Amino acid sequence: MEVRSIYRYAKISAFKAREVTRAIQGLPVSAALDVVAFSPKKAAAMISKTLKSAVANAENNANLKVDGLVVKEATVGEGPTMKRMMTRARGSGSRILKRSSHIRIILTDEIEIKTREKKKSGKKTGGKSRNKKAPKAKKQDAPAEGSAPDPNLTSRTDQNE
Repeated sequence: MEVRSIYRYAKISAFKAREVTRAIQGLPVSAALDVVAFSPKKAAAMISKTLKSAVANAENNANLKVDGLVVKEATVGEGPTMKRMMTRARGSGSRILKRSSHIRIILTDEIEIKTREKKKSGKKTGGKSRNKKAPKAKKQDAPAEGSAPDPNLTSRTDQNE
């Protein structure tokens, strides 16, 4: 079952808020709350508020357990922009755009939570290692005196002449 929560008219640009929502998509709720709690961005506080609201909706309205919830979708859309004027040099003015956004988070219990498997503590085998490496190439011996030098090899003296 899907549960959603929407934070409308958040006083932050959608571009800044999307950076945090991309990080929590597909994570279990507990991991998503950790990511948002330790993020230094202003948007993280707003997304945390929305995520907690979605969790409360899941518990109270849909009778779902928090442990099985996953962030299915976390999107940020643009809200209305307030236009303001700021005085500039020589009696002119410039626009200031105060952007807002709508943060929407959808939680579901239908997606399985993927966790890393713990490493198996296997017995170490003595002697040979499991990883086989390619055999090392043997060094070629220097050519015998009096034989013709290799035409592919050049020495510094040959290059200078």
